Amino acid sequence: QLQLVESGGGLVQPGGSLRLSCAASGFTLDYSTIGWFRQAPGKEREGVICIASSSGRVNYADSVKGRFTISRDNAKNTVYLQMNSLKPEDTAVYYCAATPTVQAWCALAPYGMDYWGKGTLVTVSS
Repeated sequence: QLQLVESGGGLVQPGGSLRLSCAASGFTLDYSTIGWFRQAPGKEREGVICIASSSGRVNYADSVKGRFTISRDNAKNTVYLQMNSLKPEDTAVYYCAATPTVQAWCALAPYGMDYWGKGTLVTVSS
């Protein structure tokens, strides 16, 4: 069964850090393009960051450049989202998504992803 499971969400103060994990089962993340998306209450889902399968190139949303990074541990079949200098506007449900296609570049577009996790809530508040 193909599955993505996010973890690591929670409550953090502004300026703090959090690391989200996305564990895959049923397929290999090594050859997949992976993205993190988020959806705040009353807003549409937006792309945050993604990493392309063949090149390893990373695409960032302007709002997270310099603060968020993505990495993968192929041995654990897990992808991570490191979030630093968090702001209240980063509050959202965060989803990881993947598509097992060979790509040299990734777009921050939900329609390009085939598999989705159920999300983990990140709340940035004092």
